[in-house]
Amino acid sequence: MEKKQFKTTIKCTGCLEKVSPFLNEKLSPSEWNVDILTPAKILTVTSDKVSAEEIEEQVKSAGFQIERIEA
Repeated sequence: MEKKQFKTTIKCTGCLEKVSPFLNEKLSPSEWNVDILTPAKILTVTSDKVSAEEIEEQVKSAGFQIERIEA
């Protein structure tokens, strides 16, 4: 499985509720996680079935900013 990470503006549980339908459209809930306790608000996706661009598009559609972290 490929792991992709992104800095986001998803900062609270309300934000998670807002973005969940968008990410769950392409991924199962077990394939993504946002660490809202860190300053960078890191979204980690563990899946080979979606591209980084698709993830960015889904998060932006939910109204949040997202920036890929290159490994």
